[in-house]
Amino acid sequence: MILTAATLILVAGVYVFKFPNNFSFGGVTGIAVVLSAILPATPASITFVINMALLFLGFIFLGTGFGLKTVYVSVLMSVGLSAAEVLFPMEHALTGEPVLELIYAIVLPAFSAAIMFNIGASGGGTDIIAMILKQHTKLNIGAALFVVDLSIVLASCLIFDAQTGLFSMCGLLAKSLVVDNVIESINLCKYFTIICTDPEPICAFIMNKLNRSATVYKAEGAYEHNQKTIIITILKRSQAVELRNYIRVHQPTAFIAITNSSEIIGKGFRGFN
Repeated sequence: MILTAATLILVAGVYVFKFPNNFSFGGVTGIAVVLSAILPATPASITFVINMALLFLGFIFLGTGFGLKTVYVSVLMSVGLSAAEVLFPMEHALTGEPVLELIYAIVLPAFSAAIMFNIGASGGGTDIIAMILKQHTKLNIGAALFVVDLSIVLASCLIFDAQTGLFSMCGLLAKSLVVDNVIESINLCKYFTIICTDPEPICAFIMNKLNRSATVYKAEGAYEHNQKTIIITILKRSQAVELRNYIRVHQPTAFIAITNSSEIIGKGFRGFN
């Protein structure tokens, strides 16, 4: 369900905002935008053909197990774009504001990609090329794919106009930043360090109410040398609000330090693979 929703968000961002404006910042859809200007075919049709060809190459070079999620996303995206072309034909851009549409053309696919990466999937397309290069060569994959994306953007400057090329360049530069920020936001957790004198009620609340665990150890205050207990726990954002409010009401003298963290690896969070 999540993978399907993420793919449909990707389809909406590409079909509604990227294709009508000829934005060509990388990936299979960027190639399709450029090729559609010189071939008697629509971007959706070209995307479908390229994706199917890349899936075929993936099966040849990587085997049948190279990623069922990748296959699913590639097929659903290709079919979705072709279906949107029939059901919702767009002869021109949705608005007369290219900057506004560029923002949506970046944010929607980037948000979709972040969701996919977070559940161990990818959007297919050039990701398949990256998998093949990683397995069969020693090339710097990130640099190789960036060169390909940059070439697509430069081609758009020649085929369309300078404005479209510059918009596409902005999209290329912003895309990776948006993906990274969205992934970090999705994975964001709150790291609690709680210093108190009565840890039992707080630990009971964490375990029984929030269904989390905690690490407890004894400490000594540097100024008055009083015995303290330090509780360390990591919670999701909604749980963090509950714990903070609980401590504020029941142990207002407790000291709390809350830190953001987006890389939590372990039981209850993310695995090592």
